[in-house]
Amino acid sequence: MKEKFARWDILFLQYLKRDWKKIIIWILGIGLFSAGFIPAFKELAKGDGLAGMYETMLNPAMISMVGPTPIDSAADYTLGAMYAHEMLLFCGLVSMIVSLLHVVGHTRKEEDLGLTELVRSFQIGRQANSLATMAETVLINVLLAVVISIVMMSFNADTITVEGSFLFGASVGAAGIIGAVLGLLFAQLMPNAHGATGISLGLVGLLYMGRAGTDASNADLSMINPMGWTYLTYPFTENNWMPLIFALIFSVIVIMIAFVFEGNRDMGAGYLPEKEGRAHAKRSLLSVQGLFVRLNRGAIIGWSIGFLVMGAAYGSIYGDMQTFLQSNEIMQQMFTQAEVSLEESFTSTIIMVMVVLVSILPIVIINKLFAEENRSHLSQIFSTKVSRTALYWTTVGLAIFAGVLGTLLSVAGLGGTALSFMESDTPMGMKDFFVSGFNLWPSVLFFTGLSALIIGWVPAAGKLVYIYLAYSFILNYFGGIVDFPDWFLKTAIQSWMPEMPVESFDLTVFITITAISVALMVLGYIGYKRRDMAEGV
Repeated sequence: MKEKFARWDILFLQYLKRDWKKIIIWILGIGLFSAGFIPAFKELAKGDGLAGMYETMLNPAMISMVGPTPIDSAADYTLGAMYAHEMLLFCGLVSMIVSLLHVVGHTRKEEDLGLTELVRSFQIGRQANSLATMAETVLINVLLAVVISIVMMSFNADTITVEGSFLFGASVGAAGIIGAVLGLLFAQLMPNAHGATGISLGLVGLLYMGRAGTDASNADLSMINPMGWTYLTYPFTENNWMPLIFALIFSVIVIMIAFVFEGNRDMGAGYLPEKEGRAHAKRSLLSVQGLFVRLNRGAIIGWSIGFLVMGAAYGSIYGDMQTFLQSNEIMQQMFTQAEVSLEESFTSTIIMVMVVLVSILPIVIINKLFAEENRSHLSQIFSTKVSRTALYWTTVGLAIFAGVLGTLLSVAGLGGTALSFMESDTPMGMKDFFVSGFNLWPSVLFFTGLSALIIGWVPAAGKLVYIYLAYSFILNYFGGIVDFPDWFLKTAIQSWMPEMPVESFDLTVFITITAISVALMVLGYIGYKRRDMAEGV
């Protein structure tokens, strides 16, 4: 037994040295995201904000999204109860996914790349790598839990108690550990890292959807769901530590099973056999277009479903919107405007949020081209008569299509659900939702063009587009609260476009931003044709 894990401690220390930058970003990023919004929630709680938020969160659709609360009356809905209710599930979900990806990347992916075989050629135990990776991940999540707890207590907010803060942090950390053990298990079962990542994320999605149904019908049933153990602790209210004990027992059992599976399988193999490919490729794969559609098919389908669900979730708020917005002055500043109906004002802001999220998918697709290039997956294509022109414009075209589809689905989900919840005398119709959504479509095209420009000239900087996207979102979303100067707001691309249906459509702006976006794509194409390929860099 000791031989299997020989010198795991040496690997553990080496991994900490290798990953220290990633660990700092991981802990600070999720830690501040989990605990740093307490001041914003304090603003939301002013006046009748807590009561209004409590009534809004009783909507079954909202319960399906964020989970239940043990509070039975608005009078008992404190700042701590609201924060845990609305933040804990999503923070735990993020922690779970990040840990899962980390474990699969450091175990099965390194095995597929041949790095594990190289390590094992020294006096290192066969399963030392997995044990070192798990030890590192557990340590990261423990530190993350501590950071979250300390940050929450530092705000000295009412009802944000010491015990509740530690329980909140521990719940997020436990979610990360559950994700880690699931990643390790499927790293043994699946034939490769891609399959392990896909099925692990798929299981997380199923767990989330499963708890959505049980939370809305009978929250007690969610306790049989491992994801339920991460948010049914109810920090700042019941402070129930028992679910974390379930999570610990579950994690120990799963990791033991994973180690048994790893000890009995051959390197590079999996327990679930890899599906044999066709003797001859489909006709659709005989073209560049068909190949890139196949490479991005999973992302497009997954994100499209998410856009539709997101739109429907936002649409469900319209039934309780009057109570929610009129209860809090801050929310009124964000979502209401003079001489405009409440529904129209709310729609202009929500559609902006959705279009920003839709903009992520085209960026993902554009960056996928460089990822495939960097991994040398396109080497055989480069050696044929297929030109860079075909590769570039196929990717850009697919990204544009994904942006149109995402806008269509998100707006359809929003409008269809909102109209079913609103009263019959509403001034809005389905046409208003579609016009408002596609009014902002040039901003999606702009981010597509910006990504194309970067991949053409400095492809390694592709992730900077996400930073500008987040920057633009923050300026537009909080522009109604903070008195930013106009010139500063104009640094966000969405600020140049009218907010429909509150404002009128501006054809000049629509055409101008579209033309700029196309110009960025052309400039990116020039750079893509001229630069050296970055295979294996």
